[in-house]
Amino acid sequence: MTSIVIYDGGLRTVATHLFSGSVIETDAPLDNQGKAERFSPSDLVATALGSCMMTIMGIKARDMKVDLKGMKIEIEKIMKADPRRIGGINLTFHFPTSLSLDEKQKTVLERAAHTCPVIYSINPAIEVKVVFHWEELVS
Repeated sequence: MTSIVIYDGGLRTVATHLFSGSVIETDAPLDNQGKAERFSPSDLVATALGSCMMTIMGIKARDMKVDLKGMKIEIEKIMKADPRRIGGINLTFHFPTSLSLDEKQKTVLERAAHTCPVIYSINPAIEVKVVFHWEELVS
């Protein structure tokens, strides 16, 4: 078993990761009767994609003896209606200005990002757009 999720009332859930005890709370978004005081479940899907891509890049970077610490992703989740669902996820990667990589290294890391397990698990009807900005880090 991976986790246990408890409905806490008020459109909020509390998920506990069984191995580590780490906890994530979710809340319904404002546009779906919630307070938006926490990630929504669909926010977590989009965020999981970004985290997974970063993790796979981190593994590849470690093998290449490259430090990606400080890498950042801006994630935009786009919802659709009828039925309500995620219609798109836009991910914009930003890298530390101190990172100096050649084009081959950048290509290897970008390709690694596109092999993360979450991206293979996302419904093909969800449009995923990924942009890599190698020369800048947004605060």
